[in-house]
Amino acid sequence: MEKKKKRHLFLSATVMVVSALFPSAVSADESEDTDQPEDIETAYLTYSQEPLLSVPDEFPSQFKYNSGVNIDYPEDGVKGIFVTAHSAGGSRLESLTELLNTTELNSMVIDVKDDYGDIVMPVESDHEYINQFTNNVVEAEPLMAHLEENDIYPIARIVVFKDSRLANERPDLSFTNEDGSVWANRRGESFVNPYDREVWEYNVEVARQAAKLGFKDIQFDYVRFPEGFEYRDEELTYSRGDYEESDLDNVKQRVDAVTEFVAYARRELQPYDVDVSVDIFGYAATREETPGIGQNFSRISENVDVISSMIYPSHWGAGSLGIERPDLEPYNVVANYMELENEVLGNLGDDAPVSRPWIQDFTASYLGAGWYTNYGAHEVSEQIRALNEHGVDEFLLWNAGNSYSEGATYSFD
Repeated sequence: MEKKKKRHLFLSATVMVVSALFPSAVSADESEDTDQPEDIETAYLTYSQEPLLSVPDEFPSQFKYNSGVNIDYPEDGVKGIFVTAHSAGGSRLESLTELLNTTELNSMVIDVKDDYGDIVMPVESDHEYINQFTNNVVEAEPLMAHLEENDIYPIARIVVFKDSRLANERPDLSFTNEDGSVWANRRGESFVNPYDREVWEYNVEVARQAAKLGFKDIQFDYVRFPEGFEYRDEELTYSRGDYEESDLDNVKQRVDAVTEFVAYARRELQPYDVDVSVDIFGYAATREETPGIGQNFSRISENVDVISSMIYPSHWGAGSLGIERPDLEPYNVVANYMELENEVLGNLGDDAPVSRPWIQDFTASYLGAGWYTNYGAHEVSEQIRALNEHGVDEFLLWNAGNSYSEGATYSFD
């Protein structure tokens, strides 16, 4: 896969004014009658505003960090499953490995920083919050050795802005209510502020450490503001950082903040020889920009190696994509969605990333009778068939409990 990673190293420059170019200088405390030339000219040294140095499109391999973990990108593309820290660090890892070894599945997306904000495996960092929020559920070195032995492509999942740990430790990096308490959604989850550069730096430092462990792809999840933020953006207290004096409206400010974080992360991770991927709501591809969460599909896609749309049939409302009850029609949901995504990515030309959607391998019974169906091998296969027929050979299976359907068809080549 071609990696288009661009980065410029800008050197600061100063306009230097050179006065009185003579063989010797005149001291300020010399007498006023000291002979001085009548005509003194000022010479200006001009400079170019173009960067003096730049990193080439392909970062020189001799300067890239080598983790020592040798796992190649799958020849047939990434076909992966989600793996929690408890599965990766426990007995479930063996059965999940067996699933991959006996099917065309070949990759694992493994939590490194989870939905609560815990870093679930020890990393070598002197960052205060990384050390404070590290919970050693997984021993990284044995895990990477296991993945290397079984030729399983490792993807590090890092949940970015949904982070109850950091939000409650540092309310100033979050969103607070009128009484000063940290805002939380209905599930009790808090978010940190995507406008804040300190939050950016913290999450990218986690990503650097994951790359050093040997992960080959850094997947950022929850790269967004909280859902429904457009209804509370003027009620909550938070910093807008560099956007305090911006003339942009609130929606475009949020889009800029999210997009610029992704671009920043990709630049910072370039020396570590990893792909950068982002999870994004599928509906973001169906509109110019999402009003609340700040995701613009095209702009994020321009700044990543891989875009992973979450296109679970259960997550589309009634009538979405022209389908009355989406969860009942997995093939049609994916097929109709891919028509839209392919058009958007096609408009990006050479800047388009690899498409690697998240698809559904769970039953959404919470939708209620008549609105959901039991998902198994057939429903999973139908989603993959729809992807394949639209030119997409990569996918990720989501099941929060890591229980995946047996007998699905993972390739239609």
